[in-house]
Amino acid sequence: MAPLGSVAAAAEPRPSGKELSSRAFQLADQLERLTEQYNGLRVRLKEAQTAARAATANSRRQQAVLGGVRDRLSRLAAASYMQGGGATDPAVTFAVSRDPQQVLDRAATLRYLATQNSTRFVGLVQTMQAADRAFKDAQQRAQDVTVLRDRVNAQRRQVTDTYEKIRGRLVKRDPASVAKLPVVGDDLGAKALRLAMTKIGDPYVWGASGPSTFDCSGLVMWAYEQLGVNLPHYTGAQYNAGTHVSRDRLRPGDLVFFYPDLHHMGLYVGAGKILHAPHTGDVVKIDNMGGRPFAGAVRIN
Repeated sequence: MAPLGSVAAAAEPRPSGKELSSRAFQLADQLERLTEQYNGLRVRLKEAQTAARAATANSRRQQAVLGGVRDRLSRLAAASYMQGGGATDPAVTFAVSRDPQQVLDRAATLRYLATQNSTRFVGLVQTMQAADRAFKDAQQRAQDVTVLRDRVNAQRRQVTDTYEKIRGRLVKRDPASVAKLPVVGDDLGAKALRLAMTKIGDPYVWGASGPSTFDCSGLVMWAYEQLGVNLPHYTGAQYNAGTHVSRDRLRPGDLVFFYPDLHHMGLYVGAGKILHAPHTGDVVKIDNMGGRPFAGAVRIN
């Protein structure tokens, strides 16, 4: 008798290709929203960091000006002490205090200083206090935005991972269907693959690099050229045009090369599939990576 768990697992319906596609599009839409939130938070973080730097500079300027006035106040305090003012004199307390801010925060001290013809000094102290508050506020705002940005980015990674798993299942089940799905991601590889997929069905022509006929390196060159990246029309040169990555670290849009002399290449799609222009008489299409000796892979940065 089979265990209950295996019966339940066997009874669970397998999602159809249509259901997987629908879920993939929902995830892609969710990812787009999260990406825009992330982009907005990056802008806010930059603004907050700029405000913090400006507040820091302002606070330092006020501290420097205050230092000069404090020197004059120290002389006043010394004179007051010599005349019998004593250590309880707020001016003396300020002059010798290790933390004059605490002394200044006391209203009685500010009133006393005001009576000593130190209106300018009091104004400077208040300005410095306002500058310090602005600095702390800006710093806190930058910290808050950083937390939010990191949280949204973690959600982006999670949704992307879920999307790629569903996309991988579809690639294995029906390679042609993946051309109808969005290629998520904002890196160069994802964008190049998205462009190259629009050429599925276009014929292979030796030496062609688009816009409607391609050979293997011509297809890759055309896709990246649309993004402002100029690659040579030669597999051997493209093999040295980016960062080499291992087979187990491939991402959509990476360049994959075959045979010891690198005479064939394509763009990695996912789930062990490539998009390529195979040979004369064939068209741009998605194929299994297997069946050709893998020679290496390159990521264009």
